[in-house]
Amino acid sequence: MITDKVVAITGASSGIGAQTALLLARKGAKVMLSARREDRLQELVESITREGGQAAYRIVDVTKPEDNHRLVQTTIDTFGRLDVMFLNAGLMPTAPLSALKTDEWDRTIDVNIKGVLNGIAAALPVFTAQKSGHFIATSSVAGLKAYPGGAVYGATKWALRDLMEVLRMECAQENSHIRTATIYPAAIRTELLNTISDEQSAAAMKQTYDAYQIDADRVANVVAFAIDQPEDTNVNEFTIGPTDQPW
Repeated sequence: MITDKVVAITGASSGIGAQTALLLARKGAKVMLSARREDRLQELVESITREGGQAAYRIVDVTKPEDNHRLVQTTIDTFGRLDVMFLNAGLMPTAPLSALKTDEWDRTIDVNIKGVLNGIAAALPVFTAQKSGHFIATSSVAGLKAYPGGAVYGATKWALRDLMEVLRMECAQENSHIRTATIYPAAIRTELLNTISDEQSAAAMKQTYDAYQIDADRVANVVAFAIDQPEDTNVNEFTIGPTDQPW
């Protein structure tokens, strides 16, 4: 059941995170939103509360461990508990390796891998202590297959695939009753394209997205499906994309 579940969402200021927050709140969840853009978070909380939902926010940079711990604590202080940690924050600055955008490589690794690890480190002790909890992470189809221009981005998403599967296995071995789900979206209408600084890569990606992209609420539906399963049921991987996109 989604009703009364307490869900913390990173990368909640737009795209998949924002649409998931809206949908879950409409289904009766209490949502704690986090991102770096306070104005966007305020607007989203206001939209949810106008509809009668329950929401709050905290400014978070997922690359900072202390921000993740404060997010978890603020969620518990506000809503009394934490049931779901949706690790959704991510960057997609695709470019050929020969472009040597090493600063972007570092930032992508910091957000896409370390940011997820920081979120897990903050929430795992809480979930373990209460013998329940659900980690959901946004990967990408680039975490399932290789694409030219996507070496570093894809590497972070491949890493996330392994990380989440091992997390699932270890939680099962420890009988901690913690569920996991990893989502592999294809062309979804979000702001990810704005993180591509390489002009040629940006143009090629825009062409693909203009031809195929679907709205982020389609992914929100999948997140809701995963949460809504019985507590003894774990559906741990979802690949989602436009029907007509060959990926």
